[in-house]
Amino acid sequence: MQFARRLQSISRNVFADMDRAKTQAKSLGKEIIDLSLGSSDLPVAKDTIEVIADALEDPNTHGYLLHAGTKDFRVAAADWYSKRFGIAVDPETEVLALIGSQEGTAHLPLAILNPGDIALLLDPGYPSHAGGVYLAGGIIQPMPLLAENGFLPVFEDIPLDILAKSKMMVLSYPHNPTTAIAPLTFFNQAVNFCRQHNLVLVHDFPYTDLVFSPEIFAPSILQADPQKELSIEFFTLSKSYNMGGFRIGYAIGNSSLIQALRQIKAVVDFNQYRGILTGAIAALSSPPASVAQTVHTFQQRRDVFIQALQDIGWSVPSPSATMYIWAKLPEPWQHNSVDFCTKLVAQTGVAASPGAGFGQAGEGYVRFALVRDPDTLRHAAQKIQQFLQTSPKS
Repeated sequence: MQFARRLQSISRNVFADMDRAKTQAKSLGKEIIDLSLGSSDLPVAKDTIEVIADALEDPNTHGYLLHAGTKDFRVAAADWYSKRFGIAVDPETEVLALIGSQEGTAHLPLAILNPGDIALLLDPGYPSHAGGVYLAGGIIQPMPLLAENGFLPVFEDIPLDILAKSKMMVLSYPHNPTTAIAPLTFFNQAVNFCRQHNLVLVHDFPYTDLVFSPEIFAPSILQADPQKELSIEFFTLSKSYNMGGFRIGYAIGNSSLIQALRQIKAVVDFNQYRGILTGAIAALSSPPASVAQTVHTFQQRRDVFIQALQDIGWSVPSPSATMYIWAKLPEPWQHNSVDFCTKLVAQTGVAASPGAGFGQAGEGYVRFALVRDPDTLRHAAQKIQQFLQTSPKS
């Protein structure tokens, strides 16, 4: 049996690789402390769950949900966005409900790229961004993110011959995995650069709320492109509202891009269960205290884990955003993050994500997700200490 060549480009995935490593360690009796996946362990708000539960009793919610049936959700999303960022949004033409934001970021390249076209992607970056480009037959031009540049790409370093063949740029800040935040001035530069080179500008924005300092605000790309001339932005309820398993996301942006993505979506899927979208409306309309508590929880976990790593001699910068720690690996592991992570989980049960899984520029780092309680994070640090002391790289 022969399969399409495109499968070769997506044969490896950092989360799938670590899932296999975790499964093997568990089969050998290891208790797994899973810090490899940014899947929140916090509960969904009770009011949101009650709305979804009530919908289950209504047989009118049990059928297929087509685009017209998502209108109430699109109105709620547009209202939330306008209140948050001060930019008017038309829920009819500038909002699209998605089965998780990843559905949108992975499918959008199918609407933009022809085979052989180039997409400019952050390196390191979220793996599904690359996967979508590969499925569309596109070519990836990485934009390296270096610590000395604040993990922001340097647009001037992109060769002109590459730009001539490029059709889209994908950004995502606050950034997974580096935790960097981009200021609005950077987004202004990005919009001007994409306008100059006729590029679609895509911004993946899952960590909108997960910023730990009241002096720091994570801007929207549409604040730099308020007329929505060339930009589209993706949102999710997985992080702020702990609804990862419900798969709720949405896109806001240029009406032509929204329509193009809607065309792709129409031949791939319908939408999620209507009751889930009703719950999402309740979440988006809820008082900010619930989200604020989630942010506080991750901030507390950040402080605990940073201190625990410090206590074992691993000095790591304290992130200002997201739910991750981006840690530079100590010697002798700085050139083999995959080996570090596979051996760490095999010997201790602590699972992390290797930086190389997010791109070539991620090598030498490891990402820890703050998805366990403080005591478990401290315990994980102790296990990491034992590993570093007893397991030199072979």
